[in-house]
Amino acid sequence: MTRSPRTRRIGALTACAGALAYTVSKIDLAREGELGMPGFPAPQEAYAQVADVTAAQLGNAGLGLLMALVALLLVRPPAARSFRWAAIAVSWAGIAMVGAGAGVVGFGARAAGVSPSLGDTPPDMGTALAALVVGAVWVAGWCVAAVGAGRRRDRIRSGV
Repeated sequence: MTRSPRTRRIGALTACAGALAYTVSKIDLAREGELGMPGFPAPQEAYAQVADVTAAQLGNAGLGLLMALVALLLVRPPAARSFRWAAIAVSWAGIAMVGAGAGVVGFGARAAGVSPSLGDTPPDMGTALAALVVGAVWVAGWCVAAVGAGRRRDRIRSGV
């Protein structure tokens, strides 16, 4: 992986765009009163566990905005060591959340039909695959940005 600050910036902006796409999708689902992700409707029994679908999805949209802001911190990581490492740590937590479990890996397993506990195979595979691609690009960009933000060369250039 390259150590270029330009590559880190592109990764961070890609991660920010992915988080904003997630945010917009959650607002759209909130407007429709639906749970799940684009292409991945939630199982019917999930609705019984959520008191207010709109509020839940708007909360997820807020989380998406927070992830976008954290990704933007990696465009030009904070000069203060504690803030930079906090941004990197929060980024890795976000990467784990978006990439694993109920994220890209989990939804990919659902789309492939190998994880029926997450729900049925998506009814609209095109939308589901598009959501998986966006998620995978989001995670990849965020990984590039997080690794780049922790590189010694970038810290030296920023005067730390």
